[in-house]
Amino acid sequence: MGGFAGAPPTDLLTKWLEIAAFQPIDRDHSAKGTRLYEPWVDGPEHEAMRRRYIEERYRLLPYIYTVAKGTSRDGMPMMRPLFMELPHAAADGSPMDPGGAEFLLGPDLLIAPNPSPEEIAPYELHLSPGRWYDYWTGNRVGGEATAQAHDAELRDALLQNQRVLLKPDLATVPVYVRGGAILPLQNLVQSTEETPKGPLTLRVYVPAQNQSCESSTYADDGHTLNYRHGDYYRVKASCAVDANGTVTVTLNAPEGNYRPQWESLRVELVGAPHTPSEAIIDGASLPITTNDRLPGLTFERNSKLITIIFR
Repeated sequence: MGGFAGAPPTDLLTKWLEIAAFQPIDRDHSAKGTRLYEPWVDGPEHEAMRRRYIEERYRLLPYIYTVAKGTSRDGMPMMRPLFMELPHAAADGSPMDPGGAEFLLGPDLLIAPNPSPEEIAPYELHLSPGRWYDYWTGNRVGGEATAQAHDAELRDALLQNQRVLLKPDLATVPVYVRGGAILPLQNLVQSTEETPKGPLTLRVYVPAQNQSCESSTYADDGHTLNYRHGDYYRVKASCAVDANGTVTVTLNAPEGNYRPQWESLRVELVGAPHTPSEAIIDGASLPITTNDRLPGLTFERNSKLITIIFR
């Protein structure tokens, strides 16, 4: 970001740096004869905004790396137009054509920047049917539009609830997470050479009862081709919600021989029907802890299937 010719205004460079945090390559550029583009050169206010997004990318690296691995296997691009993941989202069963600047990073993150950065007027975001969460706050966004394509009139009515009016803000890029996503996140580091301290967090964005909920987290040493010989780590996760609001999260036994850098895992819930009072693993009741107001459970990583019941 920044470009190779000319010099973008300070506000535009800030927005560029923010959006790039959610793209496959996040790299700052300038050229001979242009002004400096480093994140800190435009004063403390812009540095703080840029720092927030750069740091969020570091937290998201387990998700980004998992998406990159998927791209290497099936060719699905990391940065995706909406129709690739939501091919039947419109009322007639066709792909949605939002007409804006929305894009997906992997299957679960929807980034919705202002399509005209120079404009200050509010702009519309059209969310597809289903449950969505605000990435920054964890709050639910939009309606629960789940009507089938053949019931176009009802679906059109439900889709009205999926329109979100966004006010442009220099410090914010709207980001949303699909209900049913399980995002792997790590604690903040200042470099990919640094080992994150603390657990790998699997953040479960609780779906509606009729929505699917599953993910896969992948890791390897990041340097060699040893993954070709089984030296990798992959853990698949799924979740379900019953009529009583009990959330069950299942972690399959890990695949591969690689020992990842985190020694513990944390499973936490966003959007649970009610705040759970206990978590049960193998019949044992364990206390719930909160992190940034999100209830969850932290436990040692192991090599067996784990089922956690939050109730």
